[in-house]
Amino acid sequence: MSEASFSVSFAGPLVTFQDAGRPGNMRYGVAASGPMDKLAFDAAHAALGNNQGMNAIEISLGGLVLECTDGAVSVAITGGDFVLQHGDQKSSSWTILTIREGERLSISAGRAGSWAYLAFAGEVDAVDWLGSQATHSTSGFGGGFVRTGGQIKVSHASIRDDRVGGIVRPDFISQGPIRVVAGPQDHCFLQEALEHFGTAVFSVTEAYDRMGMRLSGPKLELDGALSIPSEPIVRGSIQVSGDGVPTVLLADHQTTGGYPKIATVISCDTDKLVQCRAGEKLRFLVISSEQATDHARGYFAQKAKYLDQISVARGSLTTRLMRENLNHGWMSD
Repeated sequence: MSEASFSVSFAGPLVTFQDAGRPGNMRYGVAASGPMDKLAFDAAHAALGNNQGMNAIEISLGGLVLECTDGAVSVAITGGDFVLQHGDQKSSSWTILTIREGERLSISAGRAGSWAYLAFAGEVDAVDWLGSQATHSTSGFGGGFVRTGGQIKVSHASIRDDRVGGIVRPDFISQGPIRVVAGPQDHCFLQEALEHFGTAVFSVTEAYDRMGMRLSGPKLELDGALSIPSEPIVRGSIQVSGDGVPTVLLADHQTTGGYPKIATVISCDTDKLVQCRAGEKLRFLVISSEQATDHARGYFAQKAKYLDQISVARGSLTTRLMRENLNHGWMSD
């Protein structure tokens, strides 16, 4: 059985082990967790030829530096536009490469994006909790944090030379505003607040982690005092606190809450949203639930097709050269 081992030379904050998540436990107060950017996470595994939902490392803007101390393994890096340093070679994310004993891999923040994903062609040794290795960042339960000085072991490690190279990036992510469905407490806000919410520009603040993203912008005032019983919350809920400031709840959100929710981000726009950085500006577009359903169906159909396409191995170097048909003619003396 092939194994690969890594020492963690450096790990920034919120660098965690994540698998696809642990759904079905919110009734017990346990968030699903899992990757912030589900599309990038799934793409890393698909391009590498892994089974979907396997463990990977989610990397924040703080970055990650690993040194391979034993063995060799192919890895895929996707997500935001991060900078990779592999030996003497510098490149960007959305690529597959092989790391061998004695080599170092550095992943750091680049021009855009807040989260990157490092998937291994093998099984990462991480703690299992409630049937999942997804890390809940506020409690630390699950696979856990990747920390400076730690060790990472990969069993069944393999080298996949037929997959090394760039990964085609998805081209079906919607551009423009973040689409939302109003409610469930939109009726509790002043009409002026509803108008501002759908037309104003908001900025991402520094108060942004795996639990939620606090925004700055016009104050979203309630139509009088409001006290509602705590109720279930979903990923993408936009709750508004007493000071009129909205917060979008994300992967590690609490399972219940009593703040009014002005709207909910549709499922196919959360991946785009979480890649925003502090200081970036965004707008919201309110759509109907019927439109949201249509958008989601179209998006997930495109996503499935995309993952199928990038999961096909490129073949050996010889096969790739033959496929390119480099000999386009002949010359005589």
